[in-house]
Amino acid sequence: MALHHAQPGVPVPVQPFGASLQGQKTSALFKSESLEVIRLVLMAGKRLPVHQVPGEMTIQCLEGQLTLSQNGNHQTLSAGQLLFLPAQTPHKVEAVQDSSALITIVLQGHGR
Repeated sequence: MALHHAQPGVPVPVQPFGASLQGQKTSALFKSESLEVIRLVLMAGKRLPVHQVPGEMTIQCLEGQLTLSQNGNHQTLSAGQLLFLPAQTPHKVEAVQDSSALITIVLQGHGR
């Protein structure tokens, strides 16, 4: 089954899931040749292992609390906070609380 992505000019809801967070899954909201937007859902204690993406990225915590580790530094993101990472930055993400976040990755000019 093909993934449903946002269409140009059509609003996509990204407000916190609230009480329904437990039943949600990570999903790609939009992907083009130059940009990808993902809604990350991560339950408390779960993590994404060390990885990197080819382009610059932001991660905006929508609800809960996430710890992002990169280059020996650890940053805790709470709801309403956004963090920028340069291209090719190895990082890992761990949920301190049940969380969702909006991840935006620049793809253009990075071999895509």
